[in-house]
Amino acid sequence: MKYKTKGTCSSYIDIDMDGDIIRSVSFTGGCNGNLQGISRLVEGMKAEDAILRLKGIRCGSKPTSCPDQLAAALEALLAQNQAV
Repeated sequence: MKYKTKGTCSSYIDIDMDGDIIRSVSFTGGCNGNLQGISRLVEGMKAEDAILRLKGIRCGSKPTSCPDQLAAALEALLAQNQAV
């Protein structure tokens, strides 16, 4: 799944899932080192667990962040999979 981010320096998040398990995450744009770290930390994690940890994180005065956008992307992906 390719997710278009909103309100962050990164522009897209690519997510590969196996059921509800996150297999890989990669960001386009943003703070490369931090986003590689986040991506590696969530690999192998259940999407619901990652959402609980990342949702609501803000970047400075912005109402969102790259981790928050990853949570939104995972929620959208889970909703999409349930609709199928």
